[in-house]
Amino acid sequence: MKYSDNALNILTAKTFNGIGDAWINKNLSSKKIYPFELIVELLEKNVKKEVVSEDIFLQRKNHIEKQILLLGDSCDGVVAIGDEKFPTYRGTVKESEQPNVLFYKGDLGLLSLENTNVAVIGVLTPDEDTEMDERKIVSHLVQKDAVIVSGLAQGCDFIAHDQTLKFGGATVAILPSPLNNIMPVKHREFSQQIVESGGLLITEYFDSPSTKMELSSRYVKRDRLQALFSDIVILSASYTPNSVDPTALKIDSGSRHAMEKSLEYGIPRAVIYHDKYQQNPKYDLNRQVMQDTKVIVIDPTNPMPMIMQILDLDKRGQPKQMNDDGQMGLFEL
Repeated sequence: MKYSDNALNILTAKTFNGIGDAWINKNLSSKKIYPFELIVELLEKNVKKEVVSEDIFLQRKNHIEKQILLLGDSCDGVVAIGDEKFPTYRGTVKESEQPNVLFYKGDLGLLSLENTNVAVIGVLTPDEDTEMDERKIVSHLVQKDAVIVSGLAQGCDFIAHDQTLKFGGATVAILPSPLNNIMPVKHREFSQQIVESGGLLITEYFDSPSTKMELSSRYVKRDRLQALFSDIVILSASYTPNSVDPTALKIDSGSRHAMEKSLEYGIPRAVIYHDKYQQNPKYDLNRQVMQDTKVIVIDPTNPMPMIMQILDLDKRGQPKQMNDDGQMGLFEL
């Protein structure tokens, strides 16, 4: 397993009272490595209701390193801000939501800005038509060398990953759990197929959630990563919190988090939609998102025009055009 002293220091800093992502991203620049002594000095000035010293810091650091090593072969490594291989996120993200530590298994290079990363997300219980539409669109994206990003959940997430592998593509699964305790359990074997096929598993966690509330919070935080590590987020199908579906045991509207974050970060959004779904409550969120005229609407009966538009977006979500000298340029806003 590969990890730096820098990654251990950042993980250790986050164990102190009141020290979260916002503090880490504000005080520990991603452009350089901070010695632990300097981190301790910064903590001493900011931590309340808790004693901070170099000895305490080193004790906690040693404990965290032991926990990381327990991940064993489930984890290839840990990267943190300041490390050369820490991936660059897309969009404009506030400090409290910028990632600063990632645990990974597989090809971390898939998060590179050089790739076209497309998040495909949706409901846990898609209809047969929804699955057919999503598989068609994912297959077209993969054939155009897009990297498919999703969350390994049941339903639309699994379909996105599975179709990518079937067409020989690379996919990234972003998890709310540690790599040695992948959730859902039924997808653990499949997650290894993702890695063996040249894909990637990532998470911000090395320990399991202690409560259901913590797990719910992790799902929401996971959803933001789906947005900020993608060039566009495509919604296959999803309820809204106000949806009514007499046939459903539970109204699943979790996809809204990634869609909301992509809007907040300035990352392009798209939905799969056709008039045949007008009365289907599983497309309530699609209809809601479509009210934004900037959203790309993919017609599953004729997806290629919008797929080509998606693949032609630059990293700022703007369409590309050719300059007179033949170089790729941007339309002016």
